[in-house]
Amino acid sequence: MRGYYTPEQIRNAEAPLLNSLPNGVLMRRAAYGLATVVAAELAARTGGVAGRRVTILVGTGDNGGDGLWAGAYLRRRGVSVSALLLDPARAHAEGLEALRSSGGRVVTQCGQADIVVDAIVGISGKGPLRPDAAAVVQQITAPIVAVDVPSGVDAETGAAPGPAVTADVTVTFGARKPVHVLAVPRCGRVELVDIGLTLPAPAMASFQPADVGRAWPIPTASDDKYSQGVVGVLAGSATYPGAALLCVGAAVAATSGMVRYVGSAGAEVVSHCPEVVVAPDLDAAGRVQAWVVGPGFGTYEDSEDIVRRVLESDLPVVVDADALTILARNDHWVTGRSAPTLLTPHAGEFARLTGSDPGPDRVSAVRDLAERWGVTVLLKGRATIIADADGTTFVSDAGGSAASTAGSGDVLSGILGALLASGMTPSTAAACGTKVHALAAARAAHGSGGEFAAPISASPLCASIPDAIRTVRSLTV
Repeated sequence: MRGYYTPEQIRNAEAPLLNSLPNGVLMRRAAYGLATVVAAELAARTGGVAGRRVTILVGTGDNGGDGLWAGAYLRRRGVSVSALLLDPARAHAEGLEALRSSGGRVVTQCGQADIVVDAIVGISGKGPLRPDAAAVVQQITAPIVAVDVPSGVDAETGAAPGPAVTADVTVTFGARKPVHVLAVPRCGRVELVDIGLTLPAPAMASFQPADVGRAWPIPTASDDKYSQGVVGVLAGSATYPGAALLCVGAAVAATSGMVRYVGSAGAEVVSHCPEVVVAPDLDAAGRVQAWVVGPGFGTYEDSEDIVRRVLESDLPVVVDADALTILARNDHWVTGRSAPTLLTPHAGEFARLTGSDPGPDRVSAVRDLAERWGVTVLLKGRATIIADADGTTFVSDAGGSAASTAGSGDVLSGILGALLASGMTPSTAAACGTKVHALAAARAAHGSGGEFAAPISASPLCASIPDAIRTVRSLTV
């Protein structure tokens, strides 16, 4: 499990060290780690360190100090270091003196460099880059190593409301911050430098592939098809029969229990998945341990009645797609439920549920909805946000956009329903399911391990689920 910590948590963790260590020691500890990463990056990109050129973009405060001290350490390794001071009167005095004493230069233009270090704004910064800094950044063609956070990107929300740095590598100190998972395309590769912090519980966490492999339900010697979980799927319609096939197919692939299907696409479902038990209506469905309702379901009066009946049950329910549209008009159906409820909106469906889009602070928006309605909310995106009613928050970065295709959400719902039926909590099911879903998309896009990806549809994504599960399980050995 990987934790992410807010700027306030980091400042509170730094305070005891700042009080106990000699002045400047913590900054130099961080700067040494930064210089080490920059040197390694120079070696990897240019084949050497000595004689290479590094330009540091220096803002005010400690972030600029980290960059200046790192420049002084790089000078000891023979790197030509230049510092562009964006506000010379407010540059970190000790760091600037260290750079000058080591032979580093202060320049007025960025010039040519093998690597540019972004030390403009730290984790306390808010808002976009100022015009002068934005103009400098816009001209950069060299790889950028950001100090703690790409400048102009909010450390807590990952939002970039205007001009901002897009880094190739971000070097962070003490602990990862939310931005490092919420804005991966801006941060690039994240390198963590240990500076000796004692940390509290993280503000949010992400399941790593091995965590998912350990948690994934695999049949034991004493299991049968019922004990592993029976999931009921209410999906598809005359207009969208494919949603039923994708959702059911994903549920079949995700676990080894049993899948029951209720809906108008029973004949199509059985022709593709003969192991599925179909029923014409809810009354004939039989026993299940969890329900999935909504993909391609329609928003008609009879659909509304089925959603209401499912939510009146004492079983876990995944509410997706058309069922979310129905729920937006009937939120009282979930606010009093005692059984687990997992809502899986994309941004547009989230706006229908709440009356407004998630906005730049997606984490707070998801937590607020989860708390107010007493449910678990999974907000889809490149970085998927998952929040329980008690504020527990997970985030899952997809690593790419291979899953951005029609029907992908139907596949995810089937996976989530199967995991809920196996006995997982909604947030664990959501965290594990999104990780395997993203990995299956990547595996499908890359085929048999080729270097180049191809566009995919939801069908090969669904077919790649077992391979993705094998991959995460292999990491637990």
